[in-house]
Amino acid sequence: MHDMLKPFFDGSYEPHGYCLLWNPGLIWTHVVSDLLIAAAYFSIPLALVSLIRRRKDLEFSWIFMLFAVFILACGMTHILSVWNLWHGDYGIEAVVKAITAAASIPTAIILWPLIPRLLALPSPSQLQTANENLAVMVAERDDALDRVREEAAQRQHAEDALVQAKKIEALGQLTGGIAHDFNNLLQAIAGNLELIAGRAGTPDPDKIARWSGNALQAVDRGRRLTGQLLTFSRSQRIEARVIDAAALVGAMDPLLRQSVGPAIDLRITADPGTCPVETDATQLELAVLNLAVNARDAMPDGGTVDIAVERGVAMVAIRVTDHGTGMTPDVAERALEPFFTTKGPGSGTGLGLSMAYGVAQAAGGDLVIDSMVGRGTTVTIHLPLTGQLPAANATATLSTVTSQPVPVPARKMILLVDDDEVVRTAIEDMLCNAGHQVTAVPGGEAALAAFKDREYDLVLLDFAMPGMNGAQLAGHLLEQRPTQRIVFVSGYSDSAAIDAALNGKAEILAKPVDSQLLLDTVAAA
Repeated sequence: MHDMLKPFFDGSYEPHGYCLLWNPGLIWTHVVSDLLIAAAYFSIPLALVSLIRRRKDLEFSWIFMLFAVFILACGMTHILSVWNLWHGDYGIEAVVKAITAAASIPTAIILWPLIPRLLALPSPSQLQTANENLAVMVAERDDALDRVREEAAQRQHAEDALVQAKKIEALGQLTGGIAHDFNNLLQAIAGNLELIAGRAGTPDPDKIARWSGNALQAVDRGRRLTGQLLTFSRSQRIEARVIDAAALVGAMDPLLRQSVGPAIDLRITADPGTCPVETDATQLELAVLNLAVNARDAMPDGGTVDIAVERGVAMVAIRVTDHGTGMTPDVAERALEPFFTTKGPGSGTGLGLSMAYGVAQAAGGDLVIDSMVGRGTTVTIHLPLTGQLPAANATATLSTVTSQPVPVPARKMILLVDDDEVVRTAIEDMLCNAGHQVTAVPGGEAALAAFKDREYDLVLLDFAMPGMNGAQLAGHLLEQRPTQRIVFVSGYSDSAAIDAALNGKAEILAKPVDSQLLLDTVAAA
């Protein structure tokens, strides 16, 4: 075997040029052709390797490497063909051709199964078509999004219009209710005052006392009505203190029984522990009283009203339950609207529930209605639990007895400022009839001028006045005399603005002010 292969490697055979008869034309044709083919074969693997290194995401990169090896081996066979024109090293040429064959066979075997996968790759025209289709889809999507945005804007506009319409409807109902109730009150006041004026020259004290009493009752009804309105609006000053809700409701037992009448079986149960909440005790009593009266009215033939105070983890619940007619879902939905009532004319203002809701909201709580037609109604006031109760809780409420009025000392020096001449004259006469000396002026500039001339024991101010309001005037007065006692007598509802102007230290008497309360305030000066 060795002897047979030896001539392929020791040059025993004639060079390949012998076969070409050493014809220069043929020899150099082979040389140039083989060298050009080898150069091309050598450049192709370099190009393939450069492509694979630059495009690492290229699929089937390994097949390119097989092609590179195969083509490189092919190039070497052409180099050896040139070499063997003059040298008979056919053994080396055989080895190179064997390597070429070993690279070409697996390349061919692997290539055929890859053809379907290669054909599945999109062509440039297919990619262009796909991109065009994608662009169309994107445009359609953008158009759809624009339509959705337009529809959303139209829907939002419609919802805003609906909300505005409901606000206008509620405002109309509110103003209509206020106008109705105050027209009745004004009628009672005006009618009785006209009767008094008609008998001014005739001594008839009994009738005059009755007519003046009727007028004062109408004024008191108006005072309660405005108080309910201000509580509902949550703009009235709330004298919030930490109180025991269970003890407060328990102390209301006589007042509640008197209010609901003998036809109602009133049952009050309270948590045995304390239920400290921070709220206005009088306002909370009014809220519970309103709920109890509503429960009574829901049972015209009598029945049972249950009032329970329950302490939870973070809240105190005051529940008022009746077993009366109940509410339809439509009525329950509107029950908290001011002046909405299902009672007949003259039987209620529709402010009871809305006032109770305002009390709960002002204390950081809530009010919930649970009602079913024919099975009754439960109204629950939720109030947040707060800290410990103070050692002595001396808050005056509806169910406590007020202290005796302080005797009024004579001749207090009082500065009265109010832009309404009728109101100013009435308050001035009240104070003068009690023996006080009053300087009454219509506005801030006149008040500042009068304040420079003398010292006053008390300054009574209105808040809403043209030019300089009461808070601004109070600031100027306190700059001159920091210890000056100032009390606001105002019907202005935003008492928070007055408190802000005087750092929360303002004293406020709400119009219409009771004459005894006014004189007690003057006495306390």
